[in-house]
Amino acid sequence: MPELTNPRAERVKAVRALAGRSARLRAGRFVVEGPQAVREAVAVGGVRVHDVYVTEQSAQRYPEIVRGAQDRGIRVHTGSAEVLDAMSADAQEVVAVADLLESSLDDVLGAAPRLLAVLAHVRDPGNAGTVVRASDAAGADAALLTSESVDVHNPKVVRSTAGSLFHLPVVTGLDLAGAVDRLRSAGLSILAADGTGEHDLDDLLDVAGAAPAGVPDLAAPTAWVFGNEAWGLRDEDRALADAVVRVPIRGRAESLNLATAATVCLYASSRAQRPARP
Repeated sequence: MPELTNPRAERVKAVRALAGRSARLRAGRFVVEGPQAVREAVAVGGVRVHDVYVTEQSAQRYPEIVRGAQDRGIRVHTGSAEVLDAMSADAQEVVAVADLLESSLDDVLGAAPRLLAVLAHVRDPGNAGTVVRASDAAGADAALLTSESVDVHNPKVVRSTAGSLFHLPVVTGLDLAGAVDRLRSAGLSILAADGTGEHDLDDLLDVAGAAPAGVPDLAAPTAWVFGNEAWGLRDEDRALADAVVRVPIRGRAESLNLATAATVCLYASSRAQRPARP
């Protein structure tokens, strides 16, 4: 295709508009920014990518993205640096447009999950994206977001996942109380992460797989509930959990960043659930 050279062209404006939620909903598509995220979007067969945009320089720098897109029949457009910058100033001259991702709680529960991350009222895009990435890295089966949480297709969320958004199911728009009921009915223990928790995460790791009665067992199928960045979990949200767990702080830090605490909790469960070594 001819090189795109006009940063004010309608195609360029349409791609840039996908940074806004209303435009994403109208189009049913979202923008993927940066080589890592685009590489993963192109590589995962279940993601429908319509277009990839690169400059001549970024095409030479990331030839695997261009080859991967062409192998899947995805249209690859070359544009000037000004055009790619107009589409997204944060994309390092690599942009893609894909259909909105859709996963359902029915599908997640149908796969008999053992580890889930539930984001309740998480509104910071960077934190939400990092928790999705941590969920992927820890081997969680899915990430679930309540309706009060940030839009997972927000460009900042997508960038923060570093491609993990395309690796595991991410279910959005959930009612927390209703979701917790379904998760518990499916056999998952509901643990709320909160600094005021009665259970210490390290103590739970010490007894994982042989926890006494009344003590959460990290080796059991678990859904971790994480709250808002500023105020944590509301009282009514903590009350939904089977237990409230705190991450121990041994230094002088007042608290942990939400995404950091979530990563620690998810990895604790991942370690407790790993198969016994021969």
